[in-house]
Formats: sequence, structure tokens, C-alpha cells
Amino acid sequence: MPRPTVAQLVYGSCTVILSTVAMLALSQTSSGIGVAVIALAALALGLLVAMTVPLPGTRPAGSATSGQAPAEPARLAERRRPVGASSETVRGRAAS
Repeated sequence: MPRPTVAQLVYGSCTVILSTVAMLALSQTSSGIGVAVIALAALALGLLVAMTVPLPGTRPAGSATSGQAPAEPARLAERRRPVGASSETVRGRAAS
């Protein structure tokens, strides 16, 4: 099992702390069982958040590198050429 990255540790820890404080403030519980349930729920939520943080070097399926569109195949480039345009130059046509 790979070691967690710094981002995973930070996101998970922040989620646990903030969700615990929010749930305790909203529930206004004072019993030990209520606090334990909230703490376990916050730990589970923090673990879920930490495990869903993308790892460095991985990209979602279908995404292009560095925000650029994928390279266009040559046959599609040929189809997008204006009607009547060809690959030979004007001088080449005049000479023939």
C-alpha cells in the first residue's frame, strides 16, 4: 500500500477537524456517546476525503496534457481544409 501524500494528510486532517467542530456545534450534544459517534463519523469522512484526493502524476480519463487539446490526426486535418485548397503551392501549380 503506498504511503499517503502530504495533500492527502492535509485534506483528511482538515476535514476531520472542521467536520467534528461543525457537527458538535450543530448537534449541541453533551453526552459521551454522542461525542464518540460524531468523532467516528468525522474520522470516516476524513478518511474518505483523503482517499479521493488525486495522486500526483495521475490524470482523469479523457483529459489532455497541460490543458491542450489532443493532437489531431492527419486525416481529420485533411477534411478541414477549405474546398479547392490543395497541398501544392501556387508556384508549383504555375510551373506545371
